[in-house]
Amino acid sequence: MTDKASQPDHSKPGDATEQIQIPLKELIKTRRDKVTKLTSAGINLYPYRYERTHVITELLENFDTMANDETVVRLAGRVMLRRKMGKASFADVRDGSERLQIYVKLNNVGQEGYDLFDTIDLGDIIGCEGTLFVTRTGERTLKVTSFEILTKALHPLPDKHAGLVDIETRYRRRYADLIVNPEVREDFIKRTKIIRTIRDFLNNNDFLEVETPILQPLYGGGMALPFKTHHHRLDRELYLRIADELYLKRLLVGGFEKVWEFCKDFRNEGIDRLHNPEFSMIELYWAYADYRDMAAMFEQMLRQVVFELHGTYRIPYHDHEIDFEPPFKWISMIDSIREETGVDFSGMSFEQATAAAKKLGVTGDGLINRGKVIEAVWEAKVEPTLIQPTFIADFPFEISPLAKKHREKEGLTERFELFIAGLEMGNAFSELNDPVDQLQRFLQQGKALEAGDDEAQPLDDDFITALMYGMPPTAGLGFGVDRLIMILTNKHNIRDVLLFPQMKEMKEGSVPVSKILAQIVDEESTGDTE
Repeated sequence: MTDKASQPDHSKPGDATEQIQIPLKELIKTRRDKVTKLTSAGINLYPYRYERTHVITELLENFDTMANDETVVRLAGRVMLRRKMGKASFADVRDGSERLQIYVKLNNVGQEGYDLFDTIDLGDIIGCEGTLFVTRTGERTLKVTSFEILTKALHPLPDKHAGLVDIETRYRRRYADLIVNPEVREDFIKRTKIIRTIRDFLNNNDFLEVETPILQPLYGGGMALPFKTHHHRLDRELYLRIADELYLKRLLVGGFEKVWEFCKDFRNEGIDRLHNPEFSMIELYWAYADYRDMAAMFEQMLRQVVFELHGTYRIPYHDHEIDFEPPFKWISMIDSIREETGVDFSGMSFEQATAAAKKLGVTGDGLINRGKVIEAVWEAKVEPTLIQPTFIADFPFEISPLAKKHREKEGLTERFELFIAGLEMGNAFSELNDPVDQLQRFLQQGKALEAGDDEAQPLDDDFITALMYGMPPTAGLGFGVDRLIMILTNKHNIRDVLLFPQMKEMKEGSVPVSKILAQIVDEESTGDTE
């Protein structure tokens, strides 16, 4: 069905143009004045509910049939664009699913209704009823017969064409970012799909999803500096967890054989493009399996997630194409260093490793044992080269306090980390289950703490007690959800995949918007207007 109505020029920003030069307080005050005037006229600008018949995606999917049948529909959404053309107006309305143009004509809504539509600003949320048609230029449109304001927006939207481009503002005011940048919304919808696919995979492989404490009397399961707090009633220090590992292993002692948790972990470390103090992890433990079994399953899971999201195993990331289809490369940490530098660290003493590292230009205060030296050389020379999915395996004993000693290689452990595009994507062990060996590792970690390694793990007496009851042979894996989502959505900063990343304090001198609103309301009550 067609209509003689003309189509608005979407290349013009409409009402948004005037927002650039006008001070924010004046813009908010203008909108607040409309609220006062309309409320005085008995119009409720913040009603309790609105009965929708469809979301916009449903209208677009069934458009031709509903337009031909002149089906009366009711939709609701935010006004993103508006253009007045005498006795008719066009607007773009966006709900949580899609965008649709609406057509409001004086003859269809009456003078009172048209005057009310004149008061609408960009960002207002409205509900409207009408029938569907196609304009002469082919734009699918809703011809409005009645409408109501559901929420009056007091803060103006960013300019239609300039958009919300300041990266700091986008992170701080993610709600505004989501309103004006639909592609950002799509990225976070993908995030949910990725997590759902992982959950389905693990559930289908008989892993039991569990919950373990976030507040812990003793941190452990990782090498990191924790956040500390104080519980007043118990009068004791507690820590936000840095990992779920030790509690999940307790469950294997208790008889569960496959457990996993989607968890929020916290590490008191710097903020950069790959790190946020609060981050999402998935940890899983599999009784009677080893690290090779876990690697095979992890690879299978990632391949399934990639295909579910993209419909292909090849995806772009920055300047590379990442191919998840071939078997992932498997190489030991020491062999990867030898491939890259020609230096073989196997069998070296601490002193020999330190000297070899120095020749490679790798030095530092934190190189307090052989394992730390080898790790530092690997990080400097190998890690940046790992673009395609690669398992780096068999880590030095000194940097793997919770992994079993390698069954064949002296001084190494059965541990792997997966790297994609130069980023660590997961960490796994053949888990240590000998309580005496574990106790000795904790004691060595205690010495590292005393030597100044503030990321070393303290002795967990209860975990040793649990192991004394007996934990079966186990493979464990932990991987960062946020970094995986970065790869799968082609993002290069972790804050782009976190809805509300941690930010520095606002600059001094910036006036909070709430203070501006409070001033306006105070001026209304006193009659003191500029």
